[in-house]
Amino acid sequence: MSSKTCCCTICLLLSSLADWAQIEHEKVDLFFLYFGIIPYKHLCEQLHSDMDKGDGSIKYILTGEGAGTTFTIDDSTGDIHAIQRLDREVKAQYILRAQARNRLTDRPLEPESEFIVKIQDINDNEPRFLDGPYQASVPEMSKIGTSVIQLTATDADDPTYGNSARVVYSILEGQPYFSVDAKTGVVRVSLADMDRETRENYTVVIQAKDMGGQLGGLAGTTTVNITLSDINDNPPMFDQRLYQMSVPESAPVGSVVGRIWAKDRDIGVNAEMKYSIIDGDGRDTFDISTDPTNLFGIISVKKPLDFETKPSYTLKVEGANIHLDPSLRHRGPFKDVTIVHVSVEDVDEPPLFDSPAYYIELPEDAEIGTVLKTVSARDPDAANNTVRYSIERSTDPEKYFYIEITSGSLMTVRSLDREEIGWHNITVLAMEMNNPTQIASASVAVRILDVNDNPPSLTHYLEAYVCENAKAGQLIQTVTAVDPDEPLGGQHFYYSLAPEAASNPNFTLRDNQDNTAWILTRRGGWSQQDQTVFYLPIFISDGEQPVQTSTSTLTIRVCSCDQEGNVMSCNAEAYSLPASLSRGALIAILACIFVLLVMILLMLSLRTHRKKPYLCDEEENVHENIVRYDDEGGGEEDTEAFDIAAMWNPREAHHHLGKMRQDMLPEIESLSRYVPQACVMGGGSGDSNVHGYVLAKLLEADVDPCAPPYDSLQTYAYEGEGSVAESLSSLQSGTSNTDHEYDYLNDWGPRFKKLAEMYGVLETNSPPMW
Repeated sequence: MSSKTCCCTICLLLSSLADWAQIEHEKVDLFFLYFGIIPYKHLCEQLHSDMDKGDGSIKYILTGEGAGTTFTIDDSTGDIHAIQRLDREVKAQYILRAQARNRLTDRPLEPESEFIVKIQDINDNEPRFLDGPYQASVPEMSKIGTSVIQLTATDADDPTYGNSARVVYSILEGQPYFSVDAKTGVVRVSLADMDRETRENYTVVIQAKDMGGQLGGLAGTTTVNITLSDINDNPPMFDQRLYQMSVPESAPVGSVVGRIWAKDRDIGVNAEMKYSIIDGDGRDTFDISTDPTNLFGIISVKKPLDFETKPSYTLKVEGANIHLDPSLRHRGPFKDVTIVHVSVEDVDEPPLFDSPAYYIELPEDAEIGTVLKTVSARDPDAANNTVRYSIERSTDPEKYFYIEITSGSLMTVRSLDREEIGWHNITVLAMEMNNPTQIASASVAVRILDVNDNPPSLTHYLEAYVCENAKAGQLIQTVTAVDPDEPLGGQHFYYSLAPEAASNPNFTLRDNQDNTAWILTRRGGWSQQDQTVFYLPIFISDGEQPVQTSTSTLTIRVCSCDQEGNVMSCNAEAYSLPASLSRGALIAILACIFVLLVMILLMLSLRTHRKKPYLCDEEENVHENIVRYDDEGGGEEDTEAFDIAAMWNPREAHHHLGKMRQDMLPEIESLSRYVPQACVMGGGSGDSNVHGYVLAKLLEADVDPCAPPYDSLQTYAYEGEGSVAESLSSLQSGTSNTDHEYDYLNDWGPRFKKLAEMYGVLETNSPPMW
């Protein structure tokens, strides 16, 4: 079998005519239909075997890609036909195999032959922009020819065959601003000095056409959205040549006064501004900064304001671009200047002290009424209202100080004691008279300076001991002293024995000149049987002026000790004086007795002088009711009054001795002693009747166990707990187991004569004790 060709190319009839007509493969079929050719039955090739005699004994078989679906063979003649539309862009070639076989035996007559069918391209695909539409940007004011973006269109046709895939670019929309390179597809600026602030966005339509742009070629289009990016080509400009602002004088430092804006037609970083105060009388009082967007200038208070000092300020403010383009400096200057006028508003301010704090030193012995300091505060407003002063009491709770309300003079009203309070920190207030809400304060620190007003004393109550076997000159105790005062040069104490003990035969004192002193023995031979306790008075003085002194007593016990000096036992019982007393001991005992007697006489004398007379017949008129008040006597429940008529008729007023009071029950029994005097129950007149009546009532009260004692005719102005006479009532007598003695009433003079007759014994001619 011989093949006419092993690699045949599909030769569509009149292919040159098809190219000329610019029709696709599908239209070729229509062309064949126009000439009466069977559609999709296009003869592609004919196979013929040398062994084929034309008698139909040979059968041709076709296998491979597309066999039976795209291509078919006439098994008798070997003609190969295309039975489907062919598209090179889908499949450019097919590999087929053909063989001649015996129709009867199906034996191969020749070896199988392989051939390739290539699809010849026609212009049936238009160019396409696969990534469109496009976004692009170019800086404003770009020069002509500046590249914006490069576009590429693809054509599915075979670029190696004819002009089907040769694309040419052109601009359909967007002139005269932009142009496109016909071969490369690069879009360029074609108009100079395009301004973003005038127009920012442009739409450009680009066309791509195959066949080299010839008539009959296929075309595709795309859109390019071009944005002009900003450059700093516009200087800033304030929208006002003069800004008017105001701020209250009470505005704290850092307060915002106002905002200004130098507008810039540019955007982004090209519009960012920096503001500064370049001139004006307020450049030291106010400050300016840029807000977080870097667009606005914020004017703020830099120093405290005072309307009364300066009511207005003028600022010259400059706003300049931060980011400059050196190539555009010729368009500058990129800054602008404006004037800001700031008015300070008057505010009612609190008083202002001449100093926010005061420090005062004052000796602790300063007299009451001493003026420490005169503070001064004024109203800073133009009205200059009157100021009144006071002390904030929470800072001076003990009220040591007082301030004069109008002058501000601060003075002491109590005695000061540095040892009690060394510092006083008080707060002085100043208030406007016309507006009490306006209050200012100032702190006053008062340091109390030390004065040597405290005597030194032993560190604590000391009790020493001396061993029975102690010898002369032996140290038995080291004493120290303390002083609440704090002299500048430090404490220095001087020790010595008190004058009355200067010639003490038992002990001596040695001042060590280091604020300590030693107590030494003067003799040996100590014995508890002779004496167990010695009292040694120690005289101490300090070294400051005025010198302060004190005397402290050291108790020294005689103890039994071992050989090492350790105490074994001390006898703490009172010492019994031997029969033979020394002259010094006897003098001391007599002196103590004398002091005790003087104190007793002094107490009695004070009682006598402080008592008022009970009743003066010459001055007092008792011919009227005598009312017993509820503050003394039988108690608060005793509110009865006695009719004087009952005293003039004692027989009618007499009651049985056993009659009980109904108003209250007594809490304690009366322990008043019955006075052995005759009870006059009848006869007589005048004072004797009254006297007898009182004695009868007294006797009745004393023998009645259920009635408290009622002192009918008694005044209580000078007796009680605060009186030297103490209480004369027997209400509390039940708490004592001893008999009450009222003999001392005879010594109190004629005013207590009645009480002495009722409660005391009759005076005798025996002499007094002292």
